[in-house]
Amino acid sequence: PPAAGAELSGVFQLIGSLECYFTNGTEKVRFVERQIYNRQQYLMFDSDVGHYVGFTPYGERNAKRANSNPEWMDDMRTAVDTYCRYNYEVFRPFSVERRVPPSVSISLVPPSNSQPGPGRLLCSVVDFYPAA
Repeated sequence: PPAAGAELSGVFQLIGSLECYFTNGTEKVRFVERQIYNRQQYLMFDSDVGHYVGFTPYGERNAKRANSNPEWMDDMRTAVDTYCRYNYEVFRPFSVERRVPPSVSISLVPPSNSQPGPGRLLCSVVDFYPAA
């Protein structure tokens, strides 16, 4: 609590992020957990590395504690399968297989005083997925 007469100041933000990175479907999968406090990442687990890494003194203490817990680390190392690959199958129809046809419009741009000559055609293609 603040000292007598002092006010609380600032906003405190704690973010936990779980990320999955896929290459060629589920051929190569990477799981990343990030812990962020007030815009500073203090702790991270990367399945390609296989253990936690701390980026601040507080993060280093937490990394050491987590890395010394074999049951917890076994769960984290298998998260590629239990979290990423599992959810890939759930979300694949909405992400990988998602197809949105383009919206196409063609309009005549009349000549202007600054650019004399014939009018031009403007073709706009928007709102489609995937971008390729």
